[in-house]
Amino acid sequence: MAEQTPARTSDWMRPHSLLRISIAVAVVTIVLKMLAWLLTGSVGLLSDALESFVNLAGATFALAMVTIAQRPADDDHPYGHHKAEYFSAGFEGLLVIGASLAIIWVSVARWLDPQPLQRLDWGLGLSLASTVLNGALAWLMFRSARTYRSMALEGDARHLMTDVYTSVGVVLGLGLAHLSGWWWLDPLAGVVVALNILWHGAVLVWRAAQGLMDVAMDPEQLLQVETVLHAQVQAAQAQTGVALVFDSLRTRQAGGHSFIDLHLHLPGDWSLAQAADWRHRTEAALMAAIPSVQVHIELLPQGAVTVLERQTGHRA
Repeated sequence: MAEQTPARTSDWMRPHSLLRISIAVAVVTIVLKMLAWLLTGSVGLLSDALESFVNLAGATFALAMVTIAQRPADDDHPYGHHKAEYFSAGFEGLLVIGASLAIIWVSVARWLDPQPLQRLDWGLGLSLASTVLNGALAWLMFRSARTYRSMALEGDARHLMTDVYTSVGVVLGLGLAHLSGWWWLDPLAGVVVALNILWHGAVLVWRAAQGLMDVAMDPEQLLQVETVLHAQVQAAQAQTGVALVFDSLRTRQAGGHSFIDLHLHLPGDWSLAQAADWRHRTEAALMAAIPSVQVHIELLPQGAVTVLERQTGHRA
């Protein structure tokens, strides 16, 4: 069994570092948005501030789960702790859903009792400053999440982007309310943005559930696997005159790691050294093509059928 890890990047772009930065940014944006709400009395800005409290809780939980996910395998968890990241993403999704429902509740109450707003210039300025901070951090986190395939980091980045959408919607609503005098536009903006982040929360929960149920690698990576295996068959044919047979391919993802399990059928008269050599070549080729992958190849004589294949009829 062999495993490949991603190339090294800047330390501050690693999931741990960015999640710590996310916690600090959440504290700063909470202060800015609470000041904006106190100055204006806007229910939209209050909803925006509540979303930042959720960001803080989500980033703290994500940091804890990433720490657990990076623990090495042990006797109780021989395949590692990678799935801990999915708990983080699911938790963040539930927080986003809860925040959106709270925003709708507050917005409807203000819609029924619209009130003029005060000191909108300061409120909008503080809200825009926090939006820029969140947007920049979310962009960095998305980049790192793609590099490390971190579900926890992606979940926190998506959560931050919902905060950005919330802030932009609130600012637009407040601006229109100020220009038109229609103060009910303030709670309307809150409801519209809440529905948007409700959708994002549902997507996060769905993706986390898929990961916990051992979802297969994505189609693009599966195509890479098939390409590598085809190249190995061609290489063996050219060098030995023997057509290797790969079957029973199974894949799964856990956090930022992928797992590949397959059978390699070889001529029965090959030596153990020959068989091990082609297994090693195949493992090396798969690890070169796909980052953070763990490969297990079972060697079988050509024509052999395993007990599992007899029971399930599965022989890909």
